[in-house]
Amino acid sequence: MMTRALARAVTAAYSAGSPLTTGYAEPVTAYVGPAAGYAGTGSAMSGGVDVRVSFLDHAGPRPGAVLWSLATAGHRSAVVVPLLLTAAYHGRVDLPAVLAEARANGLHLAVAVTDVLGPVEGVVPELLLGGLRRRLGETHGGARGRTGYDRSVYDGCAHYDGLVLAAAGTRDELARQSVTLAAKRLGADLGVPCEVGYASASAPTGGQAVRTLRAAGARRGGVAAYFLACGRLYDTVVGSALAAGATAAALPLGAAPELAELVLARVRAVEPLPVG
Repeated sequence: MMTRALARAVTAAYSAGSPLTTGYAEPVTAYVGPAAGYAGTGSAMSGGVDVRVSFLDHAGPRPGAVLWSLATAGHRSAVVVPLLLTAAYHGRVDLPAVLAEARANGLHLAVAVTDVLGPVEGVVPELLLGGLRRRLGETHGGARGRTGYDRSVYDGCAHYDGLVLAAAGTRDELARQSVTLAAKRLGADLGVPCEVGYASASAPTGGQAVRTLRAAGARRGGVAAYFLACGRLYDTVVGSALAAGATAAALPLGAAPELAELVLARVRAVEPLPVG
């Protein structure tokens, strides 16, 4: 599922040979497929860079087990990339706890953890916005070009006069603020109002977000998917929005080239640190 372009980019950006572990941490087993796509293509084609997937729950292997396997294979350092769109409980609590346990059990591997793929310190990554625009543009004739900045991608998005940014939902206030920030940036980029809709844990629902848009005059509302892969939560929030009158829904980000480039950008921004 991951593109050949990602494998080439991994080779170019991480040619020093330190293994790259992508820690896909969403607690939905249906997400295993897309995550495996990242690792499978990378491992097979990245020219010596060891790309592996781990899961925090519901599926294996766990991050600690993957790091131990890298150390056993003779690697001296690794970068863990949390494939998360918000810095909520998984990123702030679960993953650090897993790494601390591995270190306490004697793991001798220099490990660095990147930022999540979503907004950090009030900054929404341009590559994330590009991926959202790409998927949204594909719902209405937008070309599947190399980057999310193609004019045809904007043309595909121009059909909509309002947007719902559909997300999983969380009780974490800071995480919700980051989703709202992403919605504002996406709406500003496309020149239309953009409301957040959630699948669970918090309001509003996808349907409520559509009704807010319609009350403000929007009649061609589209749904942008703030998801990395399909699953129950994606189906819930998208189904709610479509039932309330949204005209179309974008697919999750998946293996969008912009997302692949964002993973690599996160890796470039860190250096492995020695384990005490």
